[in-house]
Amino acid sequence: MANLVLDLTQTAPFICPEEWKAIEPQAVAAAKLLDSRRGLGADFLGWLDLPVKYSRSELRRIKAAAQRIQQESQVLVVIGIGGSYLGARAAIEFCLPTPILPSFRNSEKEPLFVCFAGNHLSGVYLQQLLDALDERAFSVNVVSKSGTTLEPAVAFRFFRQKLEERYGREGARRRIYATTDRSRGALRALADREGYETFVVPDDVGGRFSVLTAVGLLPMAAAGVDVDALLQGAADARAHYRSPSLESNDALRYAAVRNILYRKGKLIEMLIGYEPRLFYFAEWWKQLFGESEGKDGKGIFPTTAQYTTDLHALGQYVQDGRRHLFETLIDVVSSYPDPVLPAVEDDFDGLNYLAGKTMGFINEQARRGTAEAHVAGGVPNIRIVVPEATPYYLGQLFYFFEKSCALSGYLLGVNPFDQPGVEAYKKNMFRLLRAQLS
Repeated sequence: MANLVLDLTQTAPFICPEEWKAIEPQAVAAAKLLDSRRGLGADFLGWLDLPVKYSRSELRRIKAAAQRIQQESQVLVVIGIGGSYLGARAAIEFCLPTPILPSFRNSEKEPLFVCFAGNHLSGVYLQQLLDALDERAFSVNVVSKSGTTLEPAVAFRFFRQKLEERYGREGARRRIYATTDRSRGALRALADREGYETFVVPDDVGGRFSVLTAVGLLPMAAAGVDVDALLQGAADARAHYRSPSLESNDALRYAAVRNILYRKGKLIEMLIGYEPRLFYFAEWWKQLFGESEGKDGKGIFPTTAQYTTDLHALGQYVQDGRRHLFETLIDVVSSYPDPVLPAVEDDFDGLNYLAGKTMGFINEQARRGTAEAHVAGGVPNIRIVVPEATPYYLGQLFYFFEKSCALSGYLLGVNPFDQPGVEAYKKNMFRLLRAQLS
């Protein structure tokens, strides 16, 4: 199988050879520190070997649970926030056909529909989803290490109540799957008391690195994603990105180029793609890098854009605004049938010169033209080529960014595995909620 391709051609005008030489010993040291497990946050490095050291018995249980969900339900509601849902949603939307039309099934041949709740506090969305489930059989996968995070905890109350009202307490037990801590926390205690089937969030894997655990694998398997291929892709990436050499390790090279650009004043990284299937992958990436690097007054600000759509919203700023950003493109090679533009007799829009060309061809020229313009305008472009939109290559992509993120954090001089700033807003939120009710 091929590997991902890191193309740095369009960063060359912005980086001189001396800068690569300067960062090389730092990058090598970061790689050795990570693999030695002696660096900051070393207690949370379980994800490093997860693709080859995962529990085979738990994976069998995940697949069995996914099969039961498919047989018993039309809808699986995944309740979680941040890393507790983003990886699963990214994988489902990347690997499976885009649900252009409503996917709720009215025959046994239609696939299970996986939807997501507990990732915000909108009562409107929650009520609309509860109403939509009135006539549909459903199960719930609640994902929370503690069980007390506000957004998923609030949502779970509603869906647990709806399940118990429809199926009774015993019936609800069969339809609730809890992915949580091995032995501690409110959700673990509830699951043990009620008899829910449980899956483990490993103690040494933080939420944003948990996509290859049951956190991501159960919803993926229920939706029909080939989780064996996904894990194999990640395992191959683990082997491929182990070298501490900038020349042979693209994950290390990506971490290094980000830090070179950051030191030159490029403070914002935009992850871009030209395929809608990448939208939630970009959201997963944004959390991974935002929580890992944004601390101690440091860090590249990660943001995302969907091209060509956002070229009609952000294109002017990217081209002519402040020169403090760079772009990283995920370029997915597609084998999906590609529509051919038809010719029309009146050629009212002047596009007959493109007749007979595929949409993929047109999209590719848009990509190339945009990159040329942005680079000429002072915006470095990194390009990561994904050979095919399959679970195997998504597994590679997940692991590539996890490894790069950890290395980049070490190069930046921060602990990539904690998130102390997250607690500040939570303390204020709970203080205000209690104050309003006292």
